[in-house]
Amino acid sequence: MASPTTNIPADDAAPEDLGTVRRQTAVYVYEAPVRIWHWVNAAAILILCLTGYFIGSPPPSMQIGEAVEQFVFGYIRFAHFAAGMVLTIGFLGRIYWAFVGNHHARQLFYVPFWRVDYWREVWFEISWYLFLAREPKKYVGHNPLAQLAMFFFITLGVSFMIVTGLALYAEGAQEGSLTHDLFGWVLGLVWNSQRLHTLHHLGMWWIVIFMIVHIYVAIREDIMSRQSIVSTMISGTRVFKDDKED
Repeated sequence: MASPTTNIPADDAAPEDLGTVRRQTAVYVYEAPVRIWHWVNAAAILILCLTGYFIGSPPPSMQIGEAVEQFVFGYIRFAHFAAGMVLTIGFLGRIYWAFVGNHHARQLFYVPFWRVDYWREVWFEISWYLFLAREPKKYVGHNPLAQLAMFFFITLGVSFMIVTGLALYAEGAQEGSLTHDLFGWVLGLVWNSQRLHTLHHLGMWWIVIFMIVHIYVAIREDIMSRQSIVSTMISGTRVFKDDKED
């Protein structure tokens, strides 16, 4: 097998990864808490997007039954609030694991924007996704472009949705509640709750766009790249398809 230092960019691999790649063509990358969070987070976001859409554009509930005979919109709101709490607790747990987990658990929360070689790798990945590069490179964790997208759409995007969502919930909980004490100040920043609703709704579409692109890219890379993608987030192990040099 070729030297791992030529197969995998040094900035992408921790020292313990390089030692593993020297002996085998598979590396254990994503620990169980990261994988569990990924799928729970995906389910919570899906529920939040569906229920959030109906909260913004309510269904014609009166065609289902009289108001005293049904609770459709109430169930939609409950599902939205419950999924929001799951998303929030899961994200806090994910932040904790970034400190106690392995090297790859921290990739979600930073972008090495000060490094020229990082942006060179980002540009290469863009050219690969645009079918301008003839062959992809190998990466143990997220490739640089994926890391950039994850940071802006998930780390910043989910943080924005949690803060604005809890601020909207605080309005209903009213003054004196813990939620209002912690997040009521957000309403003052945007002047009124309608504007906050609009920003929260736009944030939903921001994440929907990411979900569509993310699913497409994951399937595309699982077929066309030189390492496993989808199965890695199930097993935690990155399997390389060849031992050729880059």
